[in-house]
Amino acid sequence: MSGIHVSTTINGDAVEYVCRPGEVLLDVLRDRLGLTGAKEGCGTGDCGACSVTLDGRLVCSCLVLGAEAEGREVNTVEGLADGNTLHPLQTNFIKHAALQCGICTPGFLVASKALLDRNPNPTETEIRYALAGNLCRCTGYDKIVRAVQSSAKQLAKDATKTKAKAKSKKNKSKTKKKRA
Repeated sequence: MSGIHVSTTINGDAVEYVCRPGEVLLDVLRDRLGLTGAKEGCGTGDCGACSVTLDGRLVCSCLVLGAEAEGREVNTVEGLADGNTLHPLQTNFIKHAALQCGICTPGFLVASKALLDRNPNPTETEIRYALAGNLCRCTGYDKIVRAVQSSAKQLAKDATKTKAKAKSKKNKSKTKKKRA
C-alpha cells in the first residue's frame, strides 16, 4: 500500500509527512510527529480528548483523516504556549485546579482556546455549551468553567494593555515627526 504525501502547517510550522490512506490525524500527530498532547479517549468523536483545530475550526482528530490536513492549518495543545511562557488558559487551568489525570485536559484547552478566539467574552452558559463535546471523569466542570472565565478576563486585560502600548508608541512617533 502506498502512502499519501501531506504538506500542512502545524502550530505555525510547515510540516510534511506520509500517511496511510485510512490513517486518522490523531495517529499522525502522535505516532508520526511526536505531538502526544491529543489523546485517544474513545475513537468515535464523543469525548473530545483528541480535539485540535483545523483551519480554526474545532475538530476531533480521531475522526479526521491525516490526508485531510493537506494545505490546511492544524493547531494542537502543544502550540498554546509561547516558548516557556504558558498561555493564560494553561496558567488558569493550573490555578483553578481544572485538571487531574490529564487525559481530557489537552482537549479542553484546545476547545477553550477555540471558544475564546471567536468569543473573547463568553457567558458561563456559552462556555458550558462550547465545552459540551469534551468529557471529564475526574474534576467536574465548574473548575474548568472558572478557569476559562479567568482566562477571558486576563486576555481582555492583556489586549487592552497591548492596544494602549501601541497607541502610545504611535503618538510618540507622530511627536518625533512633528519635531523634525
